[in-house]
Amino acid sequence: MDIRIGIVQSMKELDIELPESANREEIMKEVEAALGTDKILWLTDRKDRRVGVPASRIAYVEFATSSSERIVGFGTD
Repeated sequence: MDIRIGIVQSMKELDIELPESANREEIMKEVEAALGTDKILWLTDRKDRRVGVPASRIAYVEFATSSSERIVGFGTD
């Protein structure tokens, strides 16, 4: 599962690839619980790296599944 987090007053987004075993509903609950607080939202990516985002700086969160892979280049039908 991929998560894209927009940061307040930043042009860049934070893209995190979570393990396939990540539960979307649980992650959404963690995000909702952190928003509006002084907490830090901690997520662990596929490479076992911990990523912390101050909840007060989150502008938006976008969830995508791995099946919606980005296609680069030219395709033919």
